[in-house]
Amino acid sequence: MPTTAYGDKPETVAQRFADIDTAICAVFNGISLSPRFCSLFRTASRLGEGIFWYALMAVLPVVAGLHGLLAAAHMAAASLAGLGVYTLLKSRIGRERPYAMHAERITCAMPPLDRYSFPSGHTLHAVCFTSIACAYLPVLAWVLAPFALLVALSRMVLGLHYPTDVLAGALIGGGMAMLSFAVLAPSL
Repeated sequence: MPTTAYGDKPETVAQRFADIDTAICAVFNGISLSPRFCSLFRTASRLGEGIFWYALMAVLPVVAGLHGLLAAAHMAAASLAGLGVYTLLKSRIGRERPYAMHAERITCAMPPLDRYSFPSGHTLHAVCFTSIACAYLPVLAWVLAPFALLVALSRMVLGLHYPTDVLAGALIGGGMAMLSFAVLAPSL
């Protein structure tokens, strides 16, 4: 078998991709070494667990009447579907979290909610909820889009997800939002 310049067996494309995924995660995780940034990303992650989104769902009907109630109901339905999808994927795929697989390079800056990494449920819900809420009330985009991005970044900074977990969560969340419009709100 041919060898690399280092005398090792050549890496597979999949292994090179995994190495890049881990290296990017390690760079983001390095941000957690700053107490100020670590606190910011821990807060974003905690809020992204549901507190922020459920508060938003409670406030929408108050500030936007029936339109807000429809948005909140739509978000709640998507939340249940998202929970089912990411729970199923996590249990079937069983990808260990970055800090567990690469303790020498990546630290756990916040305890995870569950064992597995793929996909990022925080990111899935952040993208799904942001997409739905902004479709009903576009003025919310200036607050929700940066918050969703902060939640997504927090997952890598805290050592809980690889970039591919976050990307998959974003794609699934966006896809679920689009599908939910076809099913729940075809007139939007």
